This record gives sequence, structure tokens and C-alpha cells, in this order.
Amino acid sequence: MKSGLLALGAMASSILLVFLGVAQSQQPVRRPGFVDEAPRSAIQYVSNNSFAGRKYFPQPMCGGVAVFDFDNDGRLDIFFTNGASLPELKKKDPSFYNCLLHQKKDGTFEDVTAKSGLAGADLDFNFGVAVGDFDNDGFEDLFLCSIGRNALYHNNGNGTFTDVTASSGIGGKPPNTLSIAAAWFDSDNDGLLDLIVSNYTLWSPKTDARCMMSDRDYYCDPRRYPSVPHRLYRNLGGGKFADVTEKSGFAAAPGKGMGVSVADFNDDGWMDVFIANDTEPNSIFLNRKNGTFEEQGLALGVAYNENAHVGSSMGSDAKDFNNDGKVDIFYNNLMGQIWQLLRNRGDMFEYYSSISRIQKLSMAYSGWSTGFIDYNNDGWKDIYSANGDVDMMSPKSPQHDTMFENVDGKSFADVSEEMGKGFLRKGYQRGSAFGDLNNDGALDIVTTSLNETPRILRNTADTGNHWLMLNLIGHKSARDAIGAKVKLTTGSGRSLYNHVAVSTGFMSSSDKRVHFGLGRDTKISAVEIAWPSGVHQTLRNVPPDQQLVIEEALK
Repeated sequence: MKSGLLALGAMASSILLVFLGVAQSQQPVRRPGFVDEAPRSAIQYVSNNSFAGRKYFPQPMCGGVAVFDFDNDGRLDIFFTNGASLPELKKKDPSFYNCLLHQKKDGTFEDVTAKSGLAGADLDFNFGVAVGDFDNDGFEDLFLCSIGRNALYHNNGNGTFTDVTASSGIGGKPPNTLSIAAAWFDSDNDGLLDLIVSNYTLWSPKTDARCMMSDRDYYCDPRRYPSVPHRLYRNLGGGKFADVTEKSGFAAAPGKGMGVSVADFNDDGWMDVFIANDTEPNSIFLNRKNGTFEEQGLALGVAYNENAHVGSSMGSDAKDFNNDGKVDIFYNNLMGQIWQLLRNRGDMFEYYSSISRIQKLSMAYSGWSTGFIDYNNDGWKDIYSANGDVDMMSPKSPQHDTMFENVDGKSFADVSEEMGKGFLRKGYQRGSAFGDLNNDGALDIVTTSLNETPRILRNTADTGNHWLMLNLIGHKSARDAIGAKVKLTTGSGRSLYNHVAVSTGFMSSSDKRVHFGLGRDTKISAVEIAWPSGVHQTLRNVPPDQQLVIEEALK
């Protein structure tokens, strides 16, 4: 069987030697931390939500992040969305512009926004960003969510982007719809990425409800605003899209969408969609393989928390946290509410927050973006959360982030205090994205904080554990291979699971490469890949501690 396996040359070889040396010395496993490397770069970007005392409803939702390689030079770059002046809803000066940072060879970042055409000066208040190669030309494109006009930017392959929203047919939506997040995925397995947009409500400065107590503004309860349908756009090819929200079934289940996670939850070879809805029942849309989806949140146990209540569901991620081969769900909430870990039993989801200690560990925090991230490369996916409360005038509102370490797939321990000073910076954290910024095999974090510069948190990667990174390239499947499932079997017989997933957390997009921590295992017996097209590939006796590009077999 043709594998199309390509090693990344001398760099991978040198990394391999370093990590094998650590393994042979049998040093004890160490816990890594994170160092904020943003100060090394002259970053001018600040997530500007136009907060000046008067509280407008969308203000707390600002600062989406994308980590992706826009110029295919092998180094991840960073994109940030930004807000707009209120109540005008205009990016009236550069302090509100979106931002693209290009990573240089020395690991620092340079601002290339002006050259790239991504400032978005003609847009209004932007929220989420979705990364995906919608035309399969080998360069990643961007979709931006907004209060007003959403925007689709085509990557021209020369460091510039072109706004193709009008010609694509992807920008239409009811006026004043707050589109918060989006995710690219191949809903019909035709090899072209479609787009799901997580919509929140209808809002404008004119309809903004002002809530006051003792002559003090506070943010109104979201239940004062109507729910709206999430929208599905089908990729027709040739840069054209069709709005299939009605006929696909998404219109039948409106919500107040925040986090959106795409995965094959029932393992039938077709991708499904989970959406975390704020103060509304959460939704899971099962793919019926005929262009339609059926909302099954209540039946599958994801609509409410274990107390049968709705919460302020924020960011979400869908990964297999206990390595049983089934994709689980996590979403966070405001402090005092249950951050929900949902274990996939195969027939439905089981409430696992109390059993795993997540409920106890998280009660003091308000979480926004989140993600399953094996930060210490031990083979178990940990849970990161970007935290900070809503009320930007309360002394308890600035919070530090949290890292809940996965203990053998059964419970979690709070190791946040050991993650370093940069990790523990208090603020109003919002967006976050994950990726191996320096290609050392350890996942790094980029996160935004309202009205502050972002943090670029480099993983110190000093555990001595082994790893493998896979960059999957589709041919019959969409080139980005979003949804491709990977099972890795180590030499000691451990089975590890992951899949290509870009939409993680809140308003953000992460590195599409599939990451595996291997613990102390120095051998990989097999890597099994199930592509969205139905093609299956198996690679055997793969050396660890390297990045591999794996192309979908042509057959």
C-alpha cells in the first residue's frame, strides 16, 4: 500500500537523537511549564473591545486567534481578530485592525498585516476566525465572523489575501446577526470543505439593552436576546458556496452559539457538529449522510448539565481524553457553573465532571477558550482553559489560566501553579489556539486578553517524553484532511487516538497537524489513518520524535 510518507529531513533527525538520548538515560519525567515569548517580538496588537465605561452586549467577546502556516515555510504564524468602536461599529483607527504575525527564522514575529490585506478596515466588530483551504490549492484561507458582514479571505499564495466574500456567496445572513465562531469541515465527503457558522443572536447598538443596578452598568442576561439558527454553507467548487441552512436541518434548532467542535461522534465515517450554546441547551447535529443533519442534544445527553440546567457554555473541544477510541466533549462555563466533561459511551454521553474532579477544580474560574492538549507528551490529553470573568470592573474578574492534567484517563489534577509566571498572568483571557510553534514536539499556546497584548506561551518541553506530529495531506479527501482519524499503537501496546481538528476553544483555530505524546515509549508499531474519503492507510515501525507529512494514498 502506498503510504506517501515523507520525513522532514535533518531537523527531524536531530530531534530524534536528542530525545532518544534522554530516553536511554532513564531520567525521571519532569513537568514542563510555559514561557511568554511575546515580549521578544514588537507586537503592537491589542484586543480592543472599545470598553470605556458604557457596556455594550458584545464587548466581552473579542480577540479570536488562529495559529497556521499561511506561507508554507514550515513555521506557524498567528492571526488575531479585533473589535470596533462602539456604538459606531467602525474600525475607525489601526487600534481596531485585525493582525497577521509572520514567524521569522529566529522564532520572533513580525507584523505583516498591511502587506497581507487582512487589516479588515472595512469590517466591523470581528469575533472568530476559521482556517481552512476551501479551494484545495495548498494555501490556508480565512473566514472571519462579525456583527455585520462576515468575510472570506482567499490566500493568494504570495503573502497576500483577497476578500472574496461577495463572489463566493458565503457572506449572506440576516441583518444584525452576531456570528461568533465557525468551523470548516467536509459535511458530505465530496472532497471540498464546507462551513458551519455558530450564530448567537440579533443585536445592534440601537437595540442594545442597557441594564443598570445602583447607577452602575452591567452586562444584561443573554436570555433577553433571541436565539438564531446556525448556518451551513456547502462548497460547490470554483470558489462558490450555497446557503443550505434550511434544507440541511440546521434552521430547525436555533441557539446562542459559542464554541463549535466538529468530529465523527458516532464513528460512522461522517462528521457531526457540536455547538455550545450560551444559556440555551447545547446542540449536537448528527450527519444523516444525505445532506441533512438531525439535532440530538437531548437524546445523547449533551443539551444540559448533570443537574438538568443550562449554563453559560463558552468554548468547546472534542477529542478522546481516555483513549478508548471514542470522541469525547468538553466545554467550560462561568465560575460557579459546571464545566462539563462528557464521556462518549458509544450510544450517548455520560456526565464525567464530578467523577473526574473537573467540577471541583473549575468552580472558581470563568472559562472562555479551551482545548484538549497533551502538554507534557505523556499520551493523555490534558485540559487547558483561558479564564477571566465577564464583569470588567470587579476585582475578582481578572483570572489566570488553568491546566488540568489528565491522570491516566480517569481524573484530572490542577497543575496551573506550576506552569510559570507567564501562564499565570491574570486578565480577561478570551481566545486561544494551540500548535507547535518551534517544531520541537511540544504544543505551545497563544491566547488573547481584553485590552492587553497577547501571550505567546512556549512549552518548555523538558519532560523527556517522546512524541509524533503528523501533517496529513488529502487528495480524494479535502486537502486539509479535517476529520481524518488516527490510531497510534506504541511498542508497549498502548493505543492512542486523535483526529485532524482545527476549530478548538472559543473564536479560534489551531494547528491542523495531529499531535501525539508517547510517554516513555521509544517505538511506534503502527499508525492507522482513516481518511474522510474512506481510504485507510497503515504505516508500521515509525520512528518517534519527528514530524511526518503523510499523503492520502491514491487508489
